Amino acid sequence: MQSFYSHGKLLISAEYAVLDGALALALPTKFGQFLKVETSSKNTIHWKSISNEGVVWFEAEFTIDPFLKISTSNTSAIAARLVQVLEALQQLNPTLFEAQQGYIITSTLEFPENWGLGSSSTLINNLAQWAQVDAFELLALTFGGSGFDVACAQYDSGILYQLKNEKPTIKPVVFSPSFSASLFFVHRNQKQNSREGIATYKSLTADTSLDFSELNSLTLELLNCSDLNTFESLIETHERYISTLLQQPPLKGALFSDYQGAIKSLGAWGGDFFLATGNATDMAYFKSKGYTTVVPFSDMIL
Repeated sequence: MQSFYSHGKLLISAEYAVLDGALALALPTKFGQFLKVETSSKNTIHWKSISNEGVVWFEAEFTIDPFLKISTSNTSAIAARLVQVLEALQQLNPTLFEAQQGYIITSTLEFPENWGLGSSSTLINNLAQWAQVDAFELLALTFGGSGFDVACAQYDSGILYQLKNEKPTIKPVVFSPSFSASLFFVHRNQKQNSREGIATYKSLTADTSLDFSELNSLTLELLNCSDLNTFESLIETHERYISTLLQQPPLKGALFSDYQGAIKSLGAWGGDFFLATGNATDMAYFKSKGYTTVVPFSDMIL
């Protein structure tokens, strides 16, 4: 039996713009995904997906025919997506399924799927490790995106991530601010479809000349910031920048205008987690409004 593990992710800066070469700060999370692979005598792939609560939420069997084509009788969208991923693995490693043997593959999440911490990217990175292929190439053939999430899956520290000539450049960094006890993450109670968000962003910027020098400076300032007040000012500036880019109002003004601390959207705007500054009383503010999933920085970030 082989076992693999990948970290989840949170994108702290340059959401959306990272797709077009902006410098981003991203952090791996303490929550990730495991993958266990066993061989079997059947020439099939028996797949099982297990939630963070130990419940099997998806199970299917995939057939490998003599021409190494992969198919399944399962008609769900999940099964179709897995066929695409398995065929991409076969494309990148043509010998992967040539041994005339089958596999029992079990993936297990450590976080609720709707948290948006990277159920897809952690799976892609785990499968790439197993098949001994490049995870970024596998991502490009399947889910797409900037790849920062796959990079986070591979690192035990924060990273500065940037696409240069469409290739990822990754620099490990330490993001452990002295005021981290005043940082926490709040879940929006809804999951944003990243692909839909990306499509909207691309439509808005298609005919725009993009200069991310200001945003790149903000990323570096956020990374190196040493006091909370300055950090709050920086994330508010960042919110206004992305708000203009997306033609959407910043989250604080839209939903939490009476909140005394600072708020910053993360990843795809409209869902998943956002970052807030404050203390235990401030955490209670969000819970009183129905946002019951509030996670301190130290409990979330690796």
